[in-house]
Amino acid sequence: MAFEPTPDKLIPDLSPREELVLLARCLWREGYNDHLAGHITCALGDGTLLCNPWLITWDELRPHQVIRIDLAGNVVEGDWPVPLGIPLHLALHERRPDVRWAMHNHPLYGTVWADMREAPPAMDQSSALGGGDLTVIDEYDEPVNSLESARSAVARMGDADLALLAGHGVFVVGNSARAVHQRAVALEQRCQRAWYIRAAGGALDSPLPQWWADKMRRSSGENFAGFWEAMVRQELRADPSLLG
Repeated sequence: MAFEPTPDKLIPDLSPREELVLLARCLWREGYNDHLAGHITCALGDGTLLCNPWLITWDELRPHQVIRIDLAGNVVEGDWPVPLGIPLHLALHERRPDVRWAMHNHPLYGTVWADMREAPPAMDQSSALGGGDLTVIDEYDEPVNSLESARSAVARMGDADLALLAGHGVFVVGNSARAVHQRAVALEQRCQRAWYIRAAGGALDSPLPQWWADKMRRSSGENFAGFWEAMVRQELRADPSLLG
């Protein structure tokens, strides 16, 4: 039977594996869809991470395909191989054990700004809703499977919640799937709007009041009530068998 939302329960109870799958599918629909590229990790608090596997696209991922790996990148549960670029996540969780969720991919507009080594301002409210500090990292100059390069990039990222990786893509962290989803959606909107404004000859002089921009930057990514839930329901309607 299809899930029927109520004002008190907007989505069914989800396991971390199910959250990871739904995050992947929701973000694929938002433009985080560079073929086989991209990784999502969820730290379980025991020295292991849930991770999407290599060889499966985000829009086809199912809960039983999610693998569990250790902080050295070894599979400890599951049948699928580890994604090639997983050192970025290993370095992140090693350096910042307080971060529970991390996501990397190559969305069109975020990647273009990363390639230009420039962080555009949030030009409207929707583009600012994810919160967090955004930084540009030009420290990823080795193959994606280089742990040394990944550690350098993560060190340069510092305590930022969002990063544009020059020549590579974007990196978003948060303490829940909801937070990473909101931040990733807002980041791509931010990059898209800024690209259109500049292409139209407009100046990237944000009309948002400074107090609002500061408030949004301090946001945990958890404050847009109902947004994550609505997108989860959309995926469950598209694939009613997803949760079994």
